[in-house]
Amino acid sequence: MIDEAEFRRESDRALESLKQSLIEAEEDGGFEAEDNNGVLNVVFEDGSTKFVFTPNTPVRQVWISARTSSFKLEWNAEAAAFTLPKTGETLKALTQRLLQEHLGDSSIILS
Repeated sequence: MIDEAEFRRESDRALESLKQSLIEAEEDGGFEAEDNNGVLNVVFEDGSTKFVFTPNTPVRQVWISARTSSFKLEWNAEAAAFTLPKTGETLKALTQRLLQEHLGDSSIILS
């Protein structure tokens, strides 16, 4: 397990990178990314729901609440990224898939 300081650095970096990718994709995507005190929210224009991205320091995970499910990503040193252990998806890849599924739009790409 990575130490707290490294977790904070890496989770801040990962969430900021994700936020920038979401901002680039939001014009045509039907959603908006909002940062609120270290918690990243994706709010959908239709008001149906929102996705919430939260760093959880005590367990060193990034949690996503989306599509009536929760996803707990762990730091993967080999990939130098937070990944979902079950699938190996990175934070950005998982977010892209969840957005595509929620909006029914496979053209949403997070760079």
